[in-house]
Amino acid sequence: MERRNGATSRFTPGLPPGVGSQPTIHRESSLTVEAKPRETTAASAVVPSTDREFVKGLGLTSSTMLVMGSMIGSGIFLVSADIAREVNSPALLIGAWLVTGFLTITAALSYGELAAMMPYAGGQYVYLRQGLGPLWGFLYGWTLFLVIQTGTIAAVGVAFGKFLGVFFPSISSTHWLVHLWKVPPISLGSIVLGNMDVGLNTQNLMAILLVVMLSVINIFGVKTGAWIQNLFTFAKVSGLLGLVLVGIFLGRNAQAVAANFGANFWHGAWSLHPIQVGVGGPVVLVSTLTILAVAQVGSLFSADAWNNVTFTAGEVINPRRNLPLSLALGTGVVIALYVACNVIYLNVLPLHGSPDGATIFERGIQHATEDRVATAALTQMFGQMGGYLMAVAIMISSFGCNNGLILSGARVYYAMAKDGLFFRGARKLHPIYKTPAISLMVQMVWISILCVSGSYGQLLDYVVFAVLVFYILTIASLFVLRFKQPHAERPYRAFGYPVLPAVYIVMAVFIDLVLLRYKPQYTWPGLMIVLLGIPVYYAWRPRSLRAEASASLRRT
Repeated sequence: MERRNGATSRFTPGLPPGVGSQPTIHRESSLTVEAKPRETTAASAVVPSTDREFVKGLGLTSSTMLVMGSMIGSGIFLVSADIAREVNSPALLIGAWLVTGFLTITAALSYGELAAMMPYAGGQYVYLRQGLGPLWGFLYGWTLFLVIQTGTIAAVGVAFGKFLGVFFPSISSTHWLVHLWKVPPISLGSIVLGNMDVGLNTQNLMAILLVVMLSVINIFGVKTGAWIQNLFTFAKVSGLLGLVLVGIFLGRNAQAVAANFGANFWHGAWSLHPIQVGVGGPVVLVSTLTILAVAQVGSLFSADAWNNVTFTAGEVINPRRNLPLSLALGTGVVIALYVACNVIYLNVLPLHGSPDGATIFERGIQHATEDRVATAALTQMFGQMGGYLMAVAIMISSFGCNNGLILSGARVYYAMAKDGLFFRGARKLHPIYKTPAISLMVQMVWISILCVSGSYGQLLDYVVFAVLVFYILTIASLFVLRFKQPHAERPYRAFGYPVLPAVYIVMAVFIDLVLLRYKPQYTWPGLMIVLLGIPVYYAWRPRSLRAEASASLRRT
């Protein structure tokens, strides 16, 4: 987006033209006050006419439930095993989640200012477009559609099918309906690509059916999607809270407490930690700060998707108030539950264990079967029934998580299509239900392809680095917009600005640099996915310019 002398150029993608300096009317408590003429911007002066087409169906409760429901998937039940193997210390297991909590809540508080300032459909895509330019917005939307949102939905859907198989053994990744190809592993230095099965089995069929069902349901109005989201988010938050309470009052194991707390809590925390560089690379010793950064791959991913509520800003009631509040409340509650769950794991099972252990207790957190730490903890407390209870909890969590991701993701592609940077049909809303129906269908088709390809898990590994890069860029946009648009209306200002946002950027950059150095199998492919979007942007951009010119002619 070009700027001349601080003013927005005539055609700003996604926002109406002709926005300039003019008197504005503020309404407070039924009193109308005419403000003095001030600088107004595309970010604050008017609501895009396209956003007025949406139905305002998300209040504070629904917005907060969307934040929490999108965050809580299956990660909290699984990733602590991998983190425990990396950090090898009870204190650092909790420390890794506390670092994730600080980063997540700090980012959410910073996003609150951008969301209140620009409460438009597309959320983070809009913030990057307005703050850094349309290329950066497109690269985010490109990566979101190609991998971040769709890959997450595919992975969560397959997790739903996997745990459904606990009750119906015929639902399995080995029960093939159509097996097309086994892609061999392809080694590129420390990076291994391929090594996946392409085809349709009963497990990924369940994932596809879940995605199709939720995509169709979300066509029938944002209120319908919000009702489902509220119901399932309440259920899974209650389930996590129940796990914490049961663990406190019934599940404490004296041997686990002795092994993990007291003098053993800090054991190994400040020593050097071994880590393998890439796949098959050398094992090197790193500091505590470095190992905590490496451990963020799992915990940050489990706490991700809190930003999805910003995608639906065009449908939020009183968004300038409710978006910042929902971001703060939602992330705060979920992070508190995540930290509490890990404390419970340490109260029920020892951190250290043996992969050859004969019992759940002997395997410990580090070597829980298939990394199912929460299942191991509940089974330790209640026997086999605990495993069934956790399977139900993960299915509920997966269902609700995917509903939120499907609902919100389609709004980004809608906003991109309005800018001429996505399929043109995706810019249309359903004539009756006022939802981005075509965008939902395009998203559904791509997710189904990812499920059949078997590549979603590998792709998700690649984008953890890229997701963090876009968070850094978006929070950098906060500083850019404070400089470029100092007088823009900001109903909420980021808590702790400029210190906390700056601390976030420093910490996130450090984590990304560590991952580039020690986890190249995750980072470089993810970076390539993002960079591939640059030629796509310049190939697609002429269509956007033609669309703007056509719209200008119609207005004149």
